[in-house]
Amino acid sequence: MRKDVYSAVIVGFAHVHINRVAEKFAVDPRFSLRNCADIEPIIPELRSAPYTRVWNIDNCSKKFGMKIWDDWREMLDSVQPDLCIVNSENAHHVEITVECAKRGIGVCIEKPMATSLSDALKMYRASLTYNSLLMVNWPSAWNAGLHTAKRLIDSGAIGKMIEIKTRMGHTGPFGWAKARHGDIGMTDAEMASTWWYQNRAGGGAMVDYCCYGSLIARWFVGAPAVAAMGMRINSKMALGDAEDNAIMMVRFPDMYAVIEGTWTTQHHTFQSPIIYGDMGSLVASYSTGEVTLYRADGQREDIRNDELPPNMQDVTTAYVHYMDTGEPLHELLCAKQNLDVHAMLDAGIRSASSNKVELVNNTHWQIG
Repeated sequence: MRKDVYSAVIVGFAHVHINRVAEKFAVDPRFSLRNCADIEPIIPELRSAPYTRVWNIDNCSKKFGMKIWDDWREMLDSVQPDLCIVNSENAHHVEITVECAKRGIGVCIEKPMATSLSDALKMYRASLTYNSLLMVNWPSAWNAGLHTAKRLIDSGAIGKMIEIKTRMGHTGPFGWAKARHGDIGMTDAEMASTWWYQNRAGGGAMVDYCCYGSLIARWFVGAPAVAAMGMRINSKMALGDAEDNAIMMVRFPDMYAVIEGTWTTQHHTFQSPIIYGDMGSLVASYSTGEVTLYRADGQREDIRNDELPPNMQDVTTAYVHYMDTGEPLHELLCAKQNLDVHAMLDAGIRSASSNKVELVNNTHWQIG
């Protein structure tokens, strides 16, 4: 139902993205963002430092004038918002989504959808049962270069796709903090106490960054994956029980994807994704937005990016358009397509533990 101003709240401050996401909602005149709450961590953090959960909630609440509630369920009952913005650790996504759905509150989940396909299905079923919105906020959705690459692929610019290769990452969960605040002085034990380094909380480089490659592959291919093989390693930061590098090899019916996630690499040292076809190749630099087409005749063409429509500028414009018009969300944001994305990621995670190729489960027989 269309409103002049939509009420939003935040639950969860574990994810560093909340600082940017909160600002989007706080400055948009179509939203009222006045309330927030955190959720109890699986393991308490040992100290506050830039981009830890305590720092995130303090920064956002002061910067955007939000009241901090002690109990997030009590906040939902009292405020009855239109939308709950969820930036908790991944393992809490299912609990928050179900509680919001029961109350008829829409949910905007920060990527990825969940920690497992089982949890993702519970979330999806709750949204259907209570007829509530469930959308997934991906930074990739607002990347004009990726949309341009998708159009070129669909138009046959590189012929039949053979492979999609993505390598996404940075220098680790607190690389952002060090880049912006210098040495933040956290010991290994203090960093390990954050959810990023805890597998049961949904941490690790595989979930953090292979999720992007899974999303891009599913979108570009236009069909679900069949099987996946995954590997996780600690190359540099043996903190907690989560990996700092990971790779997935994913089989589609007639092509494949190589998906890498890293916490030990400077982002500017690689371009991704690269899409190989039988009549040419595409490079769509995620960091710069530049798209380059390499033709079979050896010619190279720098492609001007498509202009994104008004409803795909960012997460707020997408939500407002959906509520104002009732038109479906873009496929990158909708819960149903994200089930396929997470099924692929789930198979890669299971493979990394079993050391076997794992089938990509589908929604018809997987119990959530």
